[in-house]
Amino acid sequence: MRTSKIFVTVDAVVFRKSNAGNELLLIKRKNEPFKGKWALPGGFVDEGEDLAVAAKRELLEETGLVVGSLEQLGAFGKPGRDPRSHTVSIAYSGFAEADAQAVGADDADEAEWFAVSALPELAFDHADIIQLALEKHHL
Repeated sequence: MRTSKIFVTVDAVVFRKSNAGNELLLIKRKNEPFKGKWALPGGFVDEGEDLAVAAKRELLEETGLVVGSLEQLGAFGKPGRDPRSHTVSIAYSGFAEADAQAVGADDADEAEWFAVSALPELAFDHADIIQLALEKHHL
């Protein structure tokens, strides 16, 4: 019998509406891989942890933000998406309050809101995840 070496992660795609339009919350990675690059808040699911709970936990740990509801967006598992190992990420999306503030913490150097029309270069396959969320929410 073979033991799987596939890891499960979660990513949170969180938007807020501002006077300038829709914004997306990103974190600047503190650690490799992609140290210093912008990414979605997220991380590894703990053993015995529910996926939605993991997404909210990672969002809180990395940005200090609590959102009422996150909805499962989809699964992303293309081999090579994470240079550390084969990972499958379950992405969640939702909206924060218009005045929601975020601050980088845990393994995030910074947390910042970006206009969806002016996103920076992103780590991993997060551009693909964000594109799906934009389509789903008609943004």
